Amino acid sequence: MVELASLNSVSIITIDGPSASGKGTVAQKVASRLGFHYLDSGALYRLVALAALNSSTLLDAETDIARIAATLDVSFEGEKIVMSGIDVTEAIRQERIGTAASKISALSQVRQALTERQQAYAQAPGLVADGRDMGSVIFPMAKTKIFLTASAEVRAERRYKQLIGKGISANLHDILRDIRDRDVRDSARSIAPLQQHADSVLLDTSHMTIEEAVNFVVKVFETSEPKTVN
Repeated sequence: MVELASLNSVSIITIDGPSASGKGTVAQKVASRLGFHYLDSGALYRLVALAALNSSTLLDAETDIARIAATLDVSFEGEKIVMSGIDVTEAIRQERIGTAASKISALSQVRQALTERQQAYAQAPGLVADGRDMGSVIFPMAKTKIFLTASAEVRAERRYKQLIGKGISANLHDILRDIRDRDVRDSARSIAPLQQHADSVLLDTSHMTIEEAVNFVVKVFETSEPKTVN
């Protein structure tokens, strides 16, 4: 396990929040503006979910899925995600993969297998990491912690437009139901539940543009005091 104190020398911004809140888009743009590395932790869980489904592994087979997580052959090549030599950038964004990822993320052995892998992304000059527990579990020493959210209705509409824009058939009612179900599942799990912590800054993007959200995060980062972990 990476020593948390050893990460103090790296500037880290964590952006946590519920599904389809837009945290990934904001995190990528913040990282680009600051010249930082970017970690999409949700993609790692989606990759494990895809690999599990492809191998017909049951989603409650904790030990088997943890083994998949520990040995996952994946590389992030710009905006492209490659698993075992195959471009899976679009495949992991399917709703069924997101639902499966939410289920396996509640498994303690899976989370443990991916923790050190995620912490290894913290390299100079800095890192912007988005997910569900980046600020609370993976990078508790982060200088800047954001909890980015939006109403379920707004998130469902964003996801619907995103899928339609990619030529993927989608139903707005089904997406809204799935988002609400996932919110409950992610918030109620016993391990690293999705929640805003006291040392994070709330950012509700329901009525904000992406650029406004990016500006907000950058301003918080530039004016925040560094944290240390003993």
